[in-house]
Formats: sequence, structure tokens, C-alpha cells
Amino acid sequence: MSRIVRVALCQDNLSVGDLVANQRQLRARIDVAVEHGADLVAFPELSITGYPPEDLLLKPGFVSETADALHELATSVTNITALVGYPEISENAAELHNCAAVLFEGRVAASYRKHHLPNYAVFDERRYFTAGNGALVVDLDGCRIGVTVCEDIWITGGPADWAVIDGHADLIVNLSASPYHMGKGEEREQLFAAKCINHRCFLAFCNAVGGQDELVFDGHSLVIGPDGTVVARGKQFEEDLLVVDLDLDACSTHRDGDTRWNDQPVADDRVTVIHVTRSPVSKKESKPLAHKRRLPILLPPDTEVYRALMLGTADYVRKNGFQGGVLGLSGGIDSALALTVAADALGPESVTAVSMPSLFTAEMNRDDARQLSNNLGVTLIELPVEDLAASYREALAEPFSGTEPDVTEENLQARIRGNLLMALSNKFGWLVLTTGNKSEMSVGYATLYGDMAGGFAVLKDVFKTSVYRLSRWRNRDGEIIPQRIIDKPPTAELRANQLDTDNLPPYDELDGILEAYVERDESPIEIEARGFDKDTVRRVLALVDGAEYKRRQAPPGVRVSTRAFGKDRRLPITNRYRPR
Repeated sequence: MSRIVRVALCQDNLSVGDLVANQRQLRARIDVAVEHGADLVAFPELSITGYPPEDLLLKPGFVSETADALHELATSVTNITALVGYPEISENAAELHNCAAVLFEGRVAASYRKHHLPNYAVFDERRYFTAGNGALVVDLDGCRIGVTVCEDIWITGGPADWAVIDGHADLIVNLSASPYHMGKGEEREQLFAAKCINHRCFLAFCNAVGGQDELVFDGHSLVIGPDGTVVARGKQFEEDLLVVDLDLDACSTHRDGDTRWNDQPVADDRVTVIHVTRSPVSKKESKPLAHKRRLPILLPPDTEVYRALMLGTADYVRKNGFQGGVLGLSGGIDSALALTVAADALGPESVTAVSMPSLFTAEMNRDDARQLSNNLGVTLIELPVEDLAASYREALAEPFSGTEPDVTEENLQARIRGNLLMALSNKFGWLVLTTGNKSEMSVGYATLYGDMAGGFAVLKDVFKTSVYRLSRWRNRDGEIIPQRIIDKPPTAELRANQLDTDNLPPYDELDGILEAYVERDESPIEIEARGFDKDTVRRVLALVDGAEYKRRQAPPGVRVSTRAFGKDRRLPITNRYRPR
């Protein structure tokens, strides 16, 4: 009997909580997989609910409706075997498991329970789920397929090993929702290749794609052979369907002489084996693949990050039902890049830029804002704020009498701008996109209820030096962001002749300190040992530690690093600890 198995991996952009739409999308994909003659079709982790459903899992009604959606989907599954992610409640309703359901001939034939539950960085699965304690092998007419969920393939030991060694699985299928950070795709490929070489098996990794609050899932599903070679690679940051023929006899060739496979496959308390048959319509002899798919090349780092920013922004706007985006355009580098990302993500017709010049706004910056808007094709509204600022100063004249102007009057301008943007949001259903970067958020160089006012922070996890690099990258095929915006010194323009360097070290120096302290948790002594000035390090760290209350009130933003503010780095606001 043929040991060639045709696998379809559906990396889909599913919406958390939209059980009806998700079920409909899965059914449509299954139909397409059947048309391609696939024996097995796999979907991402928790594909019925979307990932991560977070505290929706604490609602009994939600879990019950998810089970109904799964069983309804199962009734439509014929002529193929499907692996679908869902949360499963135990029979005594005491435990919830993160599961992969095996759908076959109109029913749920088996269920695999995720064993390794991540509880670090952005993951909090032990809050909701109980770990499984066994492996599942699907025997498809002699083709033995181990089923795993996400973290199970990252950790040494556990179900993947049991399925391969004890259950003699030739193929491990992994249902995943693996969030993106810079370099994550290459990291996955290297780790998975080593796994395949060690286990002498194929791996089919089906990953989610799309934005979900701060997280971005990059797709990049993979099929890797027993020699560690990438057989198929899904698109990055796009939905995709991978259909691949795998000759599992290749595993036998690689296992010859390896004593781990001397024994017959077993089904003990640790490994459950279920038997399914392939549909007659999926015979490879009668339905060859239409074409050999070209293996896409991995995106370069800056392209990856930019695509992640686009996808995270687009899905946040789309999935939350906003009519478009609006942001304040100052003529500076941060708002320029944020506007460019938004226009690329949503389409220029769905983005509005607002120039809000004050007494201190240089005509050059107004001109640059107009030029950028024209280059992108977005609508630009100009709303001067000086008269409003004068009215605020007049209203506060009595309580402020006897005091000198300071940062208070500067921040009034920023807060007026925030009010204007929120008014446009209320009137037209636009989402206010904030434009601050990670360097500013780190040290609190931002105004609460001013430039921090909004619904989504496009550049929240992008350091200032990276803002410049991404802006130059975006101009690689022709100038979109005016070069003058990239070249001029950064300024908040809230007082005369103001520059960011009046309050902060140069950004090259600042970002080096912030990367060490915020992203790597290095101590002041370790940071100083890198060559940074002692007094500058202490000043920057004091700013970071003192700005936690601001960051807690900031909108969510796209996560592109391994230590983003929000889900990754969670410190108490009321906190008197300072590193020595």
C-alpha cells in the first residue's frame, strides 16, 4: 500500500470569539482540501475560538458553544481527516484542555490534549488549561501521524517524542498559534529541522496568521523532512494553503540501523493509536498535484517587522469594526512612519491625517506633513491649536498666577490635540492611532491624555533608531517619506527651539541602554560595563522606573520584540524597588 500521504495545512486568519465565522471558514477550507485530494487537513491551535481567547474560557457558555460548533463542523467532514483546535471540557466539568480534535466520517473520532502549557512572556495557559498526559497517533492506512499542539514541539520530551519513538509515527503534525517577534521564523526553522533529524521524521507545522490585540501571528507554516530540509513553507503574514505529498518511506530509510526503532510500535498508557482510512477520492495515482509549488524565500528582517506592523494595525482596525484610522501628523519622523504603515495597511482612502500646528510649529514641518500626505494619497485636515491653547491659558490664569510657564503649558497643547483627534474619532468612527515609539514610552517622554490618547499604538514596540531604519527601508524604491523628515533633528515642538536632546541622551545611546535594561533585564553595573556613562545610565533607568504609571495607561500596540510593554513586561505601578 502506498505510504504517500497528502497533507493540507490551512494557515487562517481567524477572529477570537467569532465561533460562527470561524466554523464557516474552516468548513470552506476543508472543502478546498478535499478538492485537492488531501488525506489530512490541519488548522491552527484553538482554531474554533481563535487564539488567545483569554478569559472567554472562564465563561461556561462560551466553552459550551465552542463544543457545539466543533460537533456541527464534524458532521460536514467526509472524504478527509481533519485536525481542528478547540478547548475541551472534561466529563466532570472540572478541567479544561487545549485540544486537537480528529474529525473523521462526520464525527469527533479522537481528541489530543496539549501537554506542555507555556506560562512565560505573552503566554498564560496555566490560568485556563490542565495539561494532557499522553500522545495520540493517527494510523491512516499504515501512515502513522502523531498529533501535537504548539509548545509540544518546542520542548524536548513529551508527546512528540512518545509518538515517534513508542508509536513509530513518521509524521508529526503540530497545530500552532506561535506569535511573531523579530527573527522568530528563522528560529523555528532551525529548531524544527533539528527535531526532524533527531526523530528521523517529517514535521507539518500549521501556524495561525493575523493580528490579535498586541500579538501578530505570522503564518509561515512549514513542512520539514527527516533530513532537516524545508519541504514547503507558507507565506509570511498572509493566509495560505499548503498542500504537500509526503513519502513516509523516507523515514524508514533514515531509521535503518537506529536501535530506537527496533521494537514494534506500541499503544501503551502513554500512546493512543486510532485507525482511520483514506477516502477513495484522494488516491494520488488518480489526482496528482497540479503543480510543484515554489519555496518562498524568508523575508529580510526590516521587511518582516514592517509587515508585522501592517498586519497588526489592519486587523485591529478591521476586527474591532472601525471605519478607518486617524492620527496627528506633526511633520516629524514618528508620525510620518506611523501614517505610512497605516496607509499601507488600511489603504490611503481609509486613513486621515490631521496637522495641528501651534505657535511653535515650523513652517517646514507643515510643508513636510503636506508632502507626505500627498505622496501617500491620504486626506489631510489642518486644525490650528494656538487659539485653543490661548483659551486654556486664559482659563487657568488665576490658579496659575505667580508661577512661571513650564512643562504644564507645553502639555496643554498635546492634550488639545488629543481632544481634537478623539472628536474626529467619535464623529466618524475612526480609530485614533498614536504615534509614539518604544524609546519614548520607556522613559515617559510622552503626554498622558495628549499624544498618548488613542486606541492603538502603531510603533509602541519600535525603538527610535529602528523608526529611522524602517523609514529608510520604506523609501527603498523611491521617496515616500520626505528625506527632510528623516534628516532633521527630532523635536516635540511644544516650546521655542525645543529638541529631544534637551531632555534625553542621543537616541543611539538611549536605545542601547534601553535594550539592555528593558529587553534583557541587565543591572546598572552590567550596562555601564558596556561602555555607557554611569550618570547617564542612572538617569535613564530612573526615568524608565518612574514611567510605569504612564505605560499602564497607554493603548495596546503591535508586539515585534521578545519584551514588549504590556503582555511581556508587567511590573507593579506602585513599586519602590530600584536596582543598585
